[in-house]
Amino acid sequence: MDSLQAFLLGLVQGLTEYLPISSSGHLILASHLFGVEDSDNLAFTILVHVATVLSTVVILRREIAWIITDLLKFQMNEGTRYALCILISMIPIGIVGVFFKDVVEDIFGSGLLIVGLMLLLTAILLTFTHFARPRQKEKIGLPQAFVIGLAQACAVMPGLSRSGSTIAIGLLLGCRKEQMAQFSFLMVIPPILGEALLDGIKLIRGGVEAIATSIPTSSMIIGFLSAFVFGCLACKFMIGVVRRGKLIYFAAYCFIVGALVCLLA
Repeated sequence: MDSLQAFLLGLVQGLTEYLPISSSGHLILASHLFGVEDSDNLAFTILVHVATVLSTVVILRREIAWIITDLLKFQMNEGTRYALCILISMIPIGIVGVFFKDVVEDIFGSGLLIVGLMLLLTAILLTFTHFARPRQKEKIGLPQAFVIGLAQACAVMPGLSRSGSTIAIGLLLGCRKEQMAQFSFLMVIPPILGEALLDGIKLIRGGVEAIATSIPTSSMIIGFLSAFVFGCLACKFMIGVVRRGKLIYFAAYCFIVGALVCLLA
């Protein structure tokens, strides 16, 4: 993997992690386009996912500080309830990660057709959200958090956007626009870090020396910085997009790309 490939793949991850167009699907497409090997994919994917988590922490640092401050009061308050909602939302993805990880990995290796189909499903979901007008709820409750977590678990499918699925389901449940983007980005931090830790252990067991020699250090640094910078930009941009209700444009993009991938696959 050279520096240009690392920059472009980091850019793809940083942008698509937050934009509702599927980061996993676009990374698979980009890796096929650039001819990046699977061993490179594992090491690089860990790195850029950690970079996007850090970008979330930077953009939503005030909200994270608020949650931590309320938790340290050791009483039931708004921050504690919010943290409970995030915890509840993690249950489905945790079950998938523990019991169905091998199945998910097999799906990721099944080719580009599944990516195209899931991009089309993302387009349908975003389109439906655009026209639906559910009754608005004041706050995200535990039942809504669990259902949104189910959407996140389904989004392990390559091409099915995690942010698109969770935000769309939240809006369909009546959650307010200004809340959903923030909740969607915060709820993914623990699962991404957990997955990166497990993949890191797998990588170490597979042989650190082989990975270290296959990926130049400069490429790793460039990919990390690219994912972090563009992740910050995309996170802030997406929060504004959700508030303005402009998800239909991403539905059109997913439909076009998904249709092309299905045809070419």
